[in-house]
Amino acid sequence: MTKQLGMITIGQAPRTDVAPVLEKYLEGRAELLQVGVLDGLSATQIAALAPEPGEYVLTSRLQDGSAAIVSREKIRPMLNQKIREFEAMGVPNILLLCTGSFPGLRSAKVHLIEPDRIIPPAVQAMADGRRLGLIGPLAEQAGQLDLKFSSLVQPAFAAASPYTSGESEFRQATESLKGRVELILLDCMGYDERHRQWVANASAGIPVILSNALMGKLVAEMV
Repeated sequence: MTKQLGMITIGQAPRTDVAPVLEKYLEGRAELLQVGVLDGLSATQIAALAPEPGEYVLTSRLQDGSAAIVSREKIRPMLNQKIREFEAMGVPNILLLCTGSFPGLRSAKVHLIEPDRIIPPAVQAMADGRRLGLIGPLAEQAGQLDLKFSSLVQPAFAAASPYTSGESEFRQATESLKGRVELILLDCMGYDERHRQWVANASAGIPVILSNALMGKLVAEMV
């Protein structure tokens, strides 16, 4: 019987941009089942999930390739519902396709894999004292780093979106970090190898970590 890995995007499924990265590392050992928190919602319904002042800001990809910006507080009940649906299906492992922080998010029945609980300590160990830089999708997310890297010296931050930015924006973000960092993390599950190559080209030799590739390698060891 083929094992199953549930994947929940905070946008809309299927994630044709990211799923191939994960499937590459799964090497056929598990079937990837995708659902999205925003599946089936209209543009008006998605717009109503936009963050209010002071709310935690998230962004993700919709089916048509565009991006949505949503409030963590507003989508949390919908995310919990998707977890319960996978639990009811008997899916043993669930991967949250988001590097944002979701304090208190748990599953009582299955293994919920949250990148935010894995990537920061892993990167801390890999950095080994080197100065860390983050590239995240939105400039307003710079103020949310305290929840992610509380045990680290706060990393330098620059913004370039995997959904709406082109190579020039990635080059500008990387240029703003040069001279201040010795390691760069692409801090969103939506970045892909094209984005990593753009940053690598502009960084002149600074190592670049791709979040979904790192999670794919680790998750493949658990299914």
